[in-house]
Amino acid sequence: MNPTRLLLVDDDALVRSGLRLMLGGADDVEIVGEASDGAQAVELAATARPDVVLMDIRMPVMDGLTATERLRAAPDAPEVVVLTTFHADEQVLRALRAGAAGFVLKDATPAEILGAVRSVAAGDPVLSPAVTRQLMTHAAATERENRSARARARVALLAERERDVALEVGRGKSNAEIAATLYMSVATVKTHVSRVMTKLDLNNRVQIALLVHDADLLDAP
Repeated sequence: MNPTRLLLVDDDALVRSGLRLMLGGADDVEIVGEASDGAQAVELAATARPDVVLMDIRMPVMDGLTATERLRAAPDAPEVVVLTTFHADEQVLRALRAGAAGFVLKDATPAEILGAVRSVAAGDPVLSPAVTRQLMTHAAATERENRSARARARVALLAERERDVALEVGRGKSNAEIAATLYMSVATVKTHVSRVMTKLDLNNRVQIALLVHDADLLDAP
């Protein structure tokens, strides 16, 4: 298998050096470039074609949030993992809404950061349901109410089984677990997940989970 192509983005040269040292020795990861701000990251990604981008948020010129939005809007968009020093940061939440596949803390162990890169490269988000709930709680109450109404309206566009699958994604279940819970095949679950993303204009499972959390549907029958 081809190694995962990784782009490192952080305005601190020491952080980038540390990440390169930690990740460069992995046989299944190839570091294809480094950028010191979001603008450089967007430009470099167009030529380096990374599979995964490790993205700092607070940077000069263009922050990581804007860069994430632009990267995820591009054709054949790379997965983005946000690097942060905060467990519950509003900007991390905004990055996830922009399409980031998850986040890792800058003080995480090399194994944890490498595991995050491998997970998103395989299509699995790096975000537990507990962390999702923590981030959602961090959002402003009035904004949450407005977002809940909008989210419920979007979920209402789904067919019944699509909605059932979306709820299980929001509970953090894998395709196999969803299949067992809803008495359907894994292939059917994958089809429903794809239809949910297409109908609601979402690009990964994290966004499905966030939408379900926004709609306050996880305790609904």
